[in-house]
Amino acid sequence: MDIKVVVITGAGSGLGASLAKKYSDLGCHVCLLGRTKTKLVRTAEMLNYRHSIYEVDVSSKNEVTKVMQVIKEEDGQIDLLINNAGVGVFDLTENLDGDSVHQMIDTNLKGTIFCTQAVLNDMKKRNQGYIINVISLSGKRAKLTESVYSASKFGTRGFTENLALELEDSAIRVLGAYMGNMKTELWDGAYTEEAYMDPDDVADVIMESIKSRKNVFVEEVVIRDSRNKH
Repeated sequence: MDIKVVVITGAGSGLGASLAKKYSDLGCHVCLLGRTKTKLVRTAEMLNYRHSIYEVDVSSKNEVTKVMQVIKEEDGQIDLLINNAGVGVFDLTENLDGDSVHQMIDTNLKGTIFCTQAVLNDMKKRNQGYIINVISLSGKRAKLTESVYSASKFGTRGFTENLALELEDSAIRVLGAYMGNMKTELWDGAYTEEAYMDPDDVADVIMESIKSRKNVFVEEVVIRDSRNKH
């Protein structure tokens, strides 16, 4: 399928910004979604082709539904949705306050569900489209100080696998991307050059994984730093 319109949540920095730049370089119209306009503008300044900026809180189903409708009307049918928006608060379980718990579940899990729901009907009508859910390795294994973050990612993993099952008889493709820690704002101040991956490298692997190939489709991809054995 020829990808013309790409929607990326959490496009203001990190992996979202890397994916935006790379898809823009391919000539796609990239729609940058996020909560902070200044970050989205910063990403937009790197892009070579036509793009759009939309301020949205993905945890709000109403906001998501409205924005996706505007994108369809102003930019065209959505060919690729990348659910990349994510929030992480890392501490022992008993130390996490209610706001932190809600924020992680609402953004990481509900946000992915709401954005997917908003594009599914049109993709089904055309019987084409791609949905990439950026999940992280925290959706596959336990890690200290990540109890609720991991719970939100395990939930997103379950949603992704069930969505793929629902769509297995269609031409719509779903990819779950599980990666280790990257040099992004989510891990600001925590990483060292040796232990954390470059978002550009991760973006390359994800994009390669959804390329059309005869009789082949990648349903999930696990990406980790080769220097990190755990």
